[in-house]
Amino acid sequence: MSAWVGIDLGTQSVRAMAVDPEGRVLGAAVRPLTSRRDGVRHEQDPEEWWEALAAAAQEALREVPAGRIEGVAVDATSGTILLTAPDGTPLTPALMYDDRRAAELVDRVNTVGGPVWERLGYRRMQANWALPKLLWLLRDTPAGVRAAHQSDFINRRLTGREVATDLSNALKTGVDLIEERWPSDVLSELGVPAEALPSVVRPGTRIGTVCAAAARETGIPQGTPVIAGTTDGCAAQLGAGALTPGSWNSVLGTTLVLKGVTRELVHDPLGVVYSHRAPDGSWLPGGASSTGAGVLSRDLPGRDLDALSAAATARYGAKKDDTLPTTYPLVSRGERFPFAAPDAEAFTLGKPADDVERYVAILRGAAFVERLCFDYLDLLGAPVDGEIVLTGGATRSAYWNRLRADVLGRPVTLRENAEPALGTAVLAAGEASAGMIRTREIVEPSGADLREPYLRFVAALEERGWLPEPAAAHARERSDR
Repeated sequence: MSAWVGIDLGTQSVRAMAVDPEGRVLGAAVRPLTSRRDGVRHEQDPEEWWEALAAAAQEALREVPAGRIEGVAVDATSGTILLTAPDGTPLTPALMYDDRRAAELVDRVNTVGGPVWERLGYRRMQANWALPKLLWLLRDTPAGVRAAHQSDFINRRLTGREVATDLSNALKTGVDLIEERWPSDVLSELGVPAEALPSVVRPGTRIGTVCAAAARETGIPQGTPVIAGTTDGCAAQLGAGALTPGSWNSVLGTTLVLKGVTRELVHDPLGVVYSHRAPDGSWLPGGASSTGAGVLSRDLPGRDLDALSAAATARYGAKKDDTLPTTYPLVSRGERFPFAAPDAEAFTLGKPADDVERYVAILRGAAFVERLCFDYLDLLGAPVDGEIVLTGGATRSAYWNRLRADVLGRPVTLRENAEPALGTAVLAAGEASAGMIRTREIVEPSGADLREPYLRFVAALEERGWLPEPAAAHARERSDR
């Protein structure tokens, strides 16, 4: 039987996974990565990516016959970029997705490229996006350098030659996703040499085959097709099986990330939603909140979260209780989605009596933010009536899964093995991937009515000046439907 290899280049580790057509994992392995952080700077060594990937792939494929492997694809962190020599040798460290050293260049990037960014729906770039960082890297560099996203560097090593980049990883470097090409006039005015940029293709496009040297180091057979990958967020969406217009993947881990599928490009006047391009040409809008489960370890340090989940289920079950407190669970100062508020801070409505109520207050707040994200997406005209797939660490809590279904007022789906490495294997398999996505459970709403506490939460955000009035009004109107 056939098998496909998915490789997930994360912040803290590299994960390699071999998957068969039914979604069974034939082998998987992880290797850690290290970072260098200093204030606004966050760097990694690209050579460490390759060493970790080679070791993880060797272990993952140890029991997989070479003749079964039909393709490999790589996902990577969005906005990570470096410079290389023409032969792929790294000339700089990799500036990671959250590196903000190029903040002083953002205004110029947005002045020159503003009309293009407006047409693409996200309106303006941010300090941690790849294009400002590329301009910073290009200062005082020799002629002939190449810009490489994280996945480009790895694909160059896999194939042994220059490769195209994918539209998803190129989004934050300014690629025109409508025309599917670089906006040459904008980039030329900003001082980016045309020869420094790779060609661009859609995710899922074959870009080469594994070379002999890479085969020896990774255990991936020579001649295996290398498929253009995507960002880690889009790969997670593919692994979750949110693939049809109107369907959404809600990833709740340290923070909350929503990604969906639309036929038309979504334009957001606040600039908090931006869209990737799907392999079939449809659009993948999404946004990342600064709220999430990361607050649990901060506010309830050392507590057994599984025990708190069980206690919450025993104490409250599915019953409605408007008197329970609600926490706005910001992991750090400032909100990014479903509204932009750099000064936003965490708060709690009500006073939790004990750790169980503190736990429930955080879970309620995260679920309310998730609901507000869908209300805002609906306001933008994005279809939100399809399947909602929940992934991320928060799905360990049965209480939280039910609460989210209740707040959303609709069933939510849990998958097996939903993760970025599976998503890249799905991308590598293309049309052969139909059976890889496997449903674990569908959680139905209990019938609990949480409309009133949700609207109090919305009002609190609006009163603090963070949530714009049109978004708050639409949330109220939608809750009355």
